[in-house]
Amino acid sequence: MSVSVANPELKARHRAMWASGDYPFMVETFLLPLGPRLVAAAGIGPGMRVLDVAAGTGNASLPAAQAGARVTGSDLTPELLAAGRRRADAADLELDWVEADAERLPFDDESFDVVMSCIGVMFAPHHQDAADELVRVCRRGGTLALLSWTPDGMLGALFKTMAPFAPPPPPGAQPPPLWGSEEHLRALLGDRVELRTLERDVLEITAFERARDYGEHFAAHYGPTITVQANARRTGREAEFAAALGGFCDEWNRGGADRARFEQEYLLAVGRRR
Repeated sequence: MSVSVANPELKARHRAMWASGDYPFMVETFLLPLGPRLVAAAGIGPGMRVLDVAAGTGNASLPAAQAGARVTGSDLTPELLAAGRRRADAADLELDWVEADAERLPFDDESFDVVMSCIGVMFAPHHQDAADELVRVCRRGGTLALLSWTPDGMLGALFKTMAPFAPPPPPGAQPPPLWGSEEHLRALLGDRVELRTLERDVLEITAFERARDYGEHFAAHYGPTITVQANARRTGREAEFAAALGGFCDEWNRGGADRARFEQEYLLAVGRRR
């Protein structure tokens, strides 16, 4: 079990990062298929007690509620929870929304039948702390379900592209895409979770006409990219960063000149809490 100490300043920076830009718009633009994919893989159904950790705007929480589960969506960023509430109200769905740090969840041991996270908990900086919390609040025999970008896929490459322009990471922080590594995930969970599903798949993105529109979209709406771009501007490297981001988009474009197409690889992991 990890014993790192909470860092209020770090958590405040993370809240501000995810509140910057317009992550809800990004979800609506191309991320919506991921939530239902995770819910289906987890086998969520009527009456189940479900916790969505780092739920954001409820991309997995809402389809879980639509399946009849009793859902709690938790996230560190109040602005994202507010967007989730609006989406739930529009869909006439009842969920509980709780502001919570994934590394210190405010729930009792073994409180939920299913604990899940869809490209969310992977961004908690201290991976072992977050993994320990996921396991702790899941009942024995319950389900743990995670969907994470892979380190060797497109989002892993994006974070590697941004890394030279980013502020220094806080002590003990690990790269988010490591959650999409089978080896890393097994090390985090140990023998506490029997992993029954480990599948790699891709999210196909065709929302952008030109390849570099993708990078511009991230620079305008995605908190981590906005943060890196601001740091590049402060250090006089904004043009260099823009060139690197544009080159990344060209490299990963699988479409043509008239319509860009990207494939973002993710790892789907579903297991039983021992």
